[in-house]
Amino acid sequence: MSLRIIKAGVFDTIQDQGRYGFQYLGINPGGPMDRFSAQAVNLLVGNDLIEPIIEMHFPASIFLFEQETMISIGGADFSATINGDDIPLWQPVVTAKNSVLQFQKWRQGARCYLAVREKLCIQKWLNSYSTNVKAGAGGLNGRPLQKDDVVHCKEKIGYNSLLGSNDVVVLPWKADIFWTETPIDRIAVVPGNEWTWLTEGSREKFLKESFVVGSLADRMGYRLQGAVQAKENGELVSSAVSFGTIQLLPNGELIVLMADHQTTGGYPRIAHVVSAHLPRLAQKQPGDVIYFRLTDQEHAEDLLLQQQQHLLQLQNACKFRLEDFFKTANADNRH
Repeated sequence: MSLRIIKAGVFDTIQDQGRYGFQYLGINPGGPMDRFSAQAVNLLVGNDLIEPIIEMHFPASIFLFEQETMISIGGADFSATINGDDIPLWQPVVTAKNSVLQFQKWRQGARCYLAVREKLCIQKWLNSYSTNVKAGAGGLNGRPLQKDDVVHCKEKIGYNSLLGSNDVVVLPWKADIFWTETPIDRIAVVPGNEWTWLTEGSREKFLKESFVVGSLADRMGYRLQGAVQAKENGELVSSAVSFGTIQLLPNGELIVLMADHQTTGGYPRIAHVVSAHLPRLAQKQPGDVIYFRLTDQEHAEDLLLQQQQHLLQLQNACKFRLEDFFKTANADNRH
């Protein structure tokens, strides 16, 4: 079974949960921008969290499924269709052989994720499937997906008895993606090593006023419109940075480092976005407004624990529903 790219998207890559343990060599972890969505779509089709998925930007690729398969789509809403019929986000979908998946119209968000139950057959590089474009390694030939690429799958599962004469069957359950009862209207950050380098007025501005994602926004980082000031332009030795580090540029602008960030940087690190809020940030795009709020390490860890517990509940629920669904479907077909 395989997926064929019949039209390339703007920048669609294969990702898993990241490549860790090599930052000392200058190789960043990478991985999906919105890790929560990438994990959730895998769970919906019964895969492990670490299985590779496809991260898409709009306009996204058009895919031909060369065998019947089960997929799920989540993250941004790009108006997905199979053979012209709308399919929902956050639900498992079974599709027939030679069906075409395409994305018709942008609605919201920046990054959409596609998981395949049959598991993408990709070679690992440094213990990860994630595409590292700068290194030209990982994913499919170390680059974004191109027209006529074929991505093979590890498994072949038959769904003829379930599909019947239909091109598409949407399974009757949907993931609850709201892992917190409190709306995330502000991106939570913890103070960075150079937080006190900001003037008192700039610290207040950072926490009260809005910032706008500028036109320079990609998998490496977001440049934000809206300036703050340092007390003085001090010297800083190049130091380690991570996904979510907020750096202060000499002109007062801010950069939020994203999944494909460099491993070290010489700009002041005024704050770090908490891990649980990185998925929310990852769905922002140029022109979107961001507000920040300050929190502490303990609360940041509590937020991440809530998010991981929600994913564990989703994993257990999806496993139960899939097992029960196929057991019932097989029993009905025998009668």
